Amino acid sequence: MMTRTVSVPLGARSYDVRIGAGLIERAADHIAPLLARPRAAIVTDEHVAALHLPRLAAALNRAGIAASALALPAGEASKSWDQLGRTVEWLLAERIERADIVIALGGGVIGDLAGFAAAILRRGVRFVQIPTTLLAQVDSSVGGKTGINSPQGKNLIGAFHQPALVLADTDVLASLPERDFLAGYGEVVKYGLLGDAGFFEWLELNGPRLRTDRAALQHAVAHCVAMKAGIVARDETEQGERALLNLGHTFGHALESATGYSGRLLHGEGVAIGCALAFDLSARLGLCSQEDPGRVTAHLAAMGMPRALADVPGDLPEDAALIALMRQDKKVVAGRLRLILARGIGQAFVADDVPPAAIAATLAAARRPF
Repeated sequence: MMTRTVSVPLGARSYDVRIGAGLIERAADHIAPLLARPRAAIVTDEHVAALHLPRLAAALNRAGIAASALALPAGEASKSWDQLGRTVEWLLAERIERADIVIALGGGVIGDLAGFAAAILRRGVRFVQIPTTLLAQVDSSVGGKTGINSPQGKNLIGAFHQPALVLADTDVLASLPERDFLAGYGEVVKYGLLGDAGFFEWLELNGPRLRTDRAALQHAVAHCVAMKAGIVARDETEQGERALLNLGHTFGHALESATGYSGRLLHGEGVAIGCALAFDLSARLGLCSQEDPGRVTAHLAAMGMPRALADVPGDLPEDAALIALMRQDKKVVAGRLRLILARGIGQAFVADDVPPAAIAATLAAARRPF
């Protein structure tokens, strides 16, 4: 299976996303041309370190590249001031210079945290993303959003800092637990729902076999990356079109905050529920057909994914409290809550000043089991 390359065209900061099997073993071939000296620092988490760090370190070592590694605790809680400070101080102690490379080996948490650390270290050090989850490969590793969470909300502290290269090794996805793979699928299906009805139709047919069909998986990853690359190139800092990539996220982030960024709800699960809620809300407002929300939830159900508040284990805050959490979202402008809604599958748009009563009705309906 050939490696596929998607370019993110951003002028002097353009970079490639390379997608294929066995890229970790061949990482040195791709990273060495970026190095001013044979030196790199790897930031990962303890879980990923046990699975993939030895192969990456060995590949770099064979090419004569010295690499040290820091393994942080796994999980969303690591996107914090404490772990950011620990990472930056470690990079300084390792004497990582501006011309060196920081390698983010892990899922979205590590990519966001290591990328933010690289952005603020010495006012900007280059970094390479080696995403090890489906969610990170199709979404968070591409586009330059880096950051950490605050008790006030998710991803409220950060910077735009584009990677120098992304290596998406699809072989590593075989090591993902089923729940983590499906959580990543929440971001995959989002792309079809926001801007490509044909891709959503393809997913309806092929989604259930992505776990076992390597060619279909590579196609899905590359298609999502190409969609995101095009949007990022047109709107790098989310002044317009890029906001569409947040379909499902305002609801999802509120649910993540309500569950304490814990194992009760993974990010991609929150996105999947959020997409279902966004289509329900769109139908309630008369923006899309009544059939569209059913089609979305039917596909999520076929994939074995959560699609309603009732699917989140444990108690959730009341509707007013969830709406208050939604108002902490980065997309709030002049105090007005902006949501990504849809006029149909593949037809997302930014909606201003959505009636709170309609949001509450959607949340109330989502508390009832299917």
